[in-house]
Amino acid sequence: MSLARTASRSDRQVLGAIRAVTYTVPDLRAIERAYVDHLGYNVAARGRVGAHLARAWGAAEVAGLRMLLLGPASGEPVFLRFVEDSRGGSWAALRTHGWNATEFVVQDVDALARRLEQSPFQIIGLPTGLTRFPMIRAMQAIGPAGECCYFTEVGAGSGLSLAAARSFVGRVFIVVAAGSDADELFGPYREFANALDAPVATPVAVISRAHGLPPGTLHRHGLVRLPHGTLIELDQYPPGARARACGPGRLPPGMAMVTFDVRSLAGRRVTALQPGDLPGIGGCCACLRGAAGELIELVAPAPD
Repeated sequence: MSLARTASRSDRQVLGAIRAVTYTVPDLRAIERAYVDHLGYNVAARGRVGAHLARAWGAAEVAGLRMLLLGPASGEPVFLRFVEDSRGGSWAALRTHGWNATEFVVQDVDALARRLEQSPFQIIGLPTGLTRFPMIRAMQAIGPAGECCYFTEVGAGSGLSLAAARSFVGRVFIVVAAGSDADELFGPYREFANALDAPVATPVAVISRAHGLPPGTLHRHGLVRLPHGTLIELDQYPPGARARACGPGRLPPGMAMVTFDVRSLAGRRVTALQPGDLPGIGGCCACLRGAAGELIELVAPAPD
């Protein structure tokens, strides 16, 4: 499952916007209560992982497991997909390689912080303005299954073309993958024609805190720019971070996979999507693996 393929930039297609984030969790009921009651998300679908999806993901052992899809109140087709797997193993957000954080655009981050005070979400970073863009205010929280969520309010005047919050808690607009070397993390994404921002080193308080480092510690991170104001952030974690353990035939525990639009899956091993897999999105999918072990699902219209 390699992304290594050579082509001129003009021949390469663009990696599209984020369409879903998939997590492996131990209890769907706890997830549904937290995201519906406190974030205002809606249930988009319930079901079980089909054998076709499990094969596409390289995770045959998750076939038949219960699955829950949630979407923002805005109705945008951008989903959180949770697979219930009590044998999925343990993980530690911000301390293991692979997908680590999901960032939501929100309308009022301070009001959300007050709402989350009595909730299953544990705030690990109170709302604060970004150093370079103080009109962008963000906070960080850990969800009921240990998942790391960033919530960001984009105020006027930033000059950045970022996705807008169309509901109190809007769509996922940034996903974060991490590994031991920020430069290597870019490798798989260079197949696509997206603009890339080379790594820079800045303080990232939540990473330093997770690794017991001084708050001012610098961490390298870069960006893959996606359409519609969405992004992939690629973080270099300190040496203490480790690869995420994953049982044979299973999805990685925690934040396991991110799904992106593409124009075509020509030349790839393709699986047809079934009704309820990702409502209203794509006709087929292909699954790839990034440099830090992160699973990358591509979805595209079914060929004529």
